[in-house]
Amino acid sequence: MIWFQRIFLLLLVSWVASSDLLENPDFESPPKNSNASSGPFVLLDQNTTLPGWTLQGTVQYVTSLELPDNGHAIQLGEDGKINQTFIAKGGDVNYILTFALIRPGQNCSTSAGLSVSGPDSNAVFSYQQNYSKVSWQSYSHNLGSWGNDEPINLVLESQAIDSDSDTNSTCWPIIDTLLIKTVGVTLVQDSGNLLINGGFESGPGFLPNSTDGVLIDAVPSLIQSALRQWSVIGTVRYIDSKHFHVPEGKAAIEIMSHTAPSGIQTATKDTSEGSRYNLTFTLGDANDACIGHFVVGVQAGSAAQNFTLDSNGTGSGEKFGLVFEADKDAVQISFTSYSVTMTKEDVLCGPVIDEVIVHHLGGTASVKPTWLLLIIALLYVAVL
Repeated sequence: MIWFQRIFLLLLVSWVASSDLLENPDFESPPKNSNASSGPFVLLDQNTTLPGWTLQGTVQYVTSLELPDNGHAIQLGEDGKINQTFIAKGGDVNYILTFALIRPGQNCSTSAGLSVSGPDSNAVFSYQQNYSKVSWQSYSHNLGSWGNDEPINLVLESQAIDSDSDTNSTCWPIIDTLLIKTVGVTLVQDSGNLLINGGFESGPGFLPNSTDGVLIDAVPSLIQSALRQWSVIGTVRYIDSKHFHVPEGKAAIEIMSHTAPSGIQTATKDTSEGSRYNLTFTLGDANDACIGHFVVGVQAGSAAQNFTLDSNGTGSGEKFGLVFEADKDAVQISFTSYSVTMTKEDVLCGPVIDEVIVHHLGGTASVKPTWLLLIIALLYVAVL
C-alpha cells in the first residue's frame, strides 16, 4: 500500500508542476529597436523593448556561447531592473522560481547581488562560492501562493552586497533561463511517515540544460522554503536522479558546507508526548566525485547523534536510524553537515540525505483497533 501512495504522490507533484508561465523566460527573443548582434554586451536604452519584460536603469543584452540556454542573457547594472507580471493559474499552489546566475568577471573581488522579489517575498542571491563545473549556477526562490487569475509581479534587480562592492561593469549580475514551477500548498503525507516530503520529491524545478542541480540558500521558514516543508540553513543543493545518484525517488538533498555548517530542518506531525519513535534516513554521496569523510549531525527533539560516511564519490548510500522520545506534539528534526568537501575541480560538494522517515515504534503513528482485532478481543472475553 505504501508503494501505491508514493507513486500517487509522485504523480500529484508532477501534475501540479507547470510549464513556464513567463514570456521570453530565456531572453532568446531579442530586444527591439536595438542592434543586439553588435557585440557581447549591448546597452539597452529607454527606447528599447525586450519581449515580455519591462526595463529600468542600466540593462545589457548579453551574447555568449558559455551561457546556459542558446547564448543570450541579461545583465543588470548598478541600477538595473527588469520585471514581468504573470497570471496565477489555479488556486492553492506555490510558485517556485528557478533561474541561472552567471559567474561574474574574473577580476571581481566581490560579486554584486541579485534581488528577486514577488508580491510577498524577497531574497538576494550572489555568485560567491563555486558549486558548479560550468560558468553558471541554478538558484531557486519560493515566490508564494495566490488565488486563480491573480496578477503576480516578478521583479529582478541588481543590488550591491556592501558599500565596498566592485563597481566594475562586468561584476554586476547576469541572469538567464527562468522557470516557474507550481507545487500544491497542501502535500500528501506518505502512509506510515510522520514527516511530509520526507523523500524530497516536492521542490524547485530543474532547468532544461542544467546538470548541476538547483541551489537553495538559507530560508528559516518552512512556508517560504522552495524545498517544501523544510527550512534551510546555509546552502543545500536539490539534485535529480537524471544527473546524480539519488537513493530513492527522483530527488534528494546534497548539503553543501563552507565556512559554517549547513543543513535542513522540519517537524513531525501528530506525535504523542512521551511516546518513542524511530527516525530512519539514507546518507550517501551524489556520484559527483565528492571524496571525503562526511559527518552529519542528526537531531530529533532532545536526541542527537553524529553519523559518518566515507565517500569515494561514486554513488554510495547507507541507511541509519535514531530512536527518540517525543516531548510534545511536534518534534523538530534536523540534519546538519560539518564537512567542508571539494572535488578535484574545486567545486563544493557534500553528503546526500534522502528517505527520511519517522514512525511510531509500536507500528503506525496512531494505533487504532481494526475490526479483526476487535472480534478477537470479544471472543477472548467470551471464552473467559
